[in-house]
Amino acid sequence: MKKWKVVVSDWEFESLNYESDILNHEQVEFVPAQCKTEQEVIENCWDADAIINQYAPMSKTVIDALDHCKVIARYGVGVNTIDLPAATEKGICVTNVPDYCMDEVSDHALALILSWVRKVTFTNNRTKAYDWDFKVSRPIYRLNGRMLGLVGLGKIPQRLSEKAQALGLNVVAYDPYMSEEFASQLNVQLVSLSELCKKADIISVHTPLTNETQGLISQPQFEDMKKEAFIVNTSRGPVIDEDALVEALRTHLIAGAALDVVEEEPISQEHPLLQMENVILTPHMAWYSEQAEMEMRSKVAMGIVDVLLYEQYPKYLVNNQVIDKRFLQMHEGEKRYEMIANKMEGVK
Repeated sequence: MKKWKVVVSDWEFESLNYESDILNHEQVEFVPAQCKTEQEVIENCWDADAIINQYAPMSKTVIDALDHCKVIARYGVGVNTIDLPAATEKGICVTNVPDYCMDEVSDHALALILSWVRKVTFTNNRTKAYDWDFKVSRPIYRLNGRMLGLVGLGKIPQRLSEKAQALGLNVVAYDPYMSEEFASQLNVQLVSLSELCKKADIISVHTPLTNETQGLISQPQFEDMKKEAFIVNTSRGPVIDEDALVEALRTHLIAGAALDVVEEEPISQEHPLLQMENVILTPHMAWYSEQAEMEMRSKVAMGIVDVLLYEQYPKYLVNNQVIDKRFLQMHEGEKRYEMIANKMEGVK
């Protein structure tokens, strides 16, 4: 009987219990590894039939060395660790989990917005330093009626838009792939990036990291923004040009920033953002809740099951062009995913 080799290239969880439970099958050999470099990935994965990937580089060099791989499943939404054209050319399905943390990330972005607007983090720090005086928070402006600008209008910013509008915020968005008709159904006005920067009091970044979006927010965009504006990023650090951001904060082109992600993670101890009072930082945690982690890891493993055991394209296929390279059945396994939802209901 054929044994499928499934390698976890790297992970940052306490265990791999969710993945191993789903991949516990007589035809599957489950192999955990902790790779950081291209060479380590090649040494551990060259003969893998499937790879579960978090941060380890899945470059063209790595993919060219994969002799048997049929599917690479990426923890999370973004697939910037994987060379998609190289994977597609080699007939490797790439899968992610685009729907696992919509509430978590939109909640976190909203929490950063509220913390900034009400200066919760700043005044907490001042109060703990024995500065009991509300005047240190001046100026604070009413949230109701202000303008939120969303860079990207996918599922997460759509959810954030609903929550923000309930608090009285008006919403504009920049997304070249979204139709005005769909945006209007969300009560969102589509605008250019320049217009968004000029109009918005709060800018929240939600675009994936691609060649097009790397450095999308840079000096020209900061120069367009209001001096009272602040920017929130819960997507990927390199979408914002960090040097330009630091300079914009230092010279007061903008009022502040609230960041869950930075260009290099973890952030360097010498990074100037750590010394700025007008910056809120969290450690790339917007995606996290107990339910979201379980859902993400379980669905990643199910993407492997789809391809290897059921010979179907994975439910969350990223590179649809691979359909011309690899001939599998179209996905029909919706019921298999119901067990994940059932398990999530038991997580408190």
